Amino acid sequence: MKYLVASMLVAASSVAAARPAPLVSIPSHDGFFNNIAAYCGKAYEGKVSVDNATGPSSFAGKKLVMHVRRCNERELQVPFHVGDDASRTWIITKTGSGLSLKHDHRHKDGSDDDSTMYGGHTLDAGFANAQSFPADQYSKELFVNQGIPQSMGNTWQMYIYPKQFTYRLVREGREFRVDFDLTKPITPPSAPWGYED
Repeated sequence: MKYLVASMLVAASSVAAARPAPLVSIPSHDGFFNNIAAYCGKAYEGKVSVDNATGPSSFAGKKLVMHVRRCNERELQVPFHVGDDASRTWIITKTGSGLSLKHDHRHKDGSDDDSTMYGGHTLDAGFANAQSFPADQYSKELFVNQGIPQSMGNTWQMYIYPKQFTYRLVREGREFRVDFDLTKPITPPSAPWGYED
């Protein structure tokens, strides 16, 4: 009988140890994540509303499309198509200490761009409709190595409201913003480069 009880205790403890750790979060991060996830599978067209960079914009005259393509309880994949360029995917991830935003940049053959997976992490609660992602250390070192140290001050912001989604980049002397009309879904584009349908 003692052996039976002991083996049952060992079995029970191994089951408990095999359970993954809970993914902790706070309501404002969950709300933001869920507000975007509600549009999963849908795509929307946008337009540049602010761009104070000097010189011609690579976005000028091109169709801009965001596609909330893949969603699970921990990660959202949102490709951002610029005309025929399907190299960009925004990845929003629950980390247990907030939300991470990464920019997955690929070449047409699916290989990684030299400038990929840069982004930031929330530092505060934010709101269910708005979150800020100041550049993380990986991104700062990447920007220095690429000769664009001014980008170390980047903060990416996302806003999600019933009629509009906004992607915004700000740093000292620089602002870029694209607004997407959530009232008019469009036919989703094909998979971004490096991903499969």
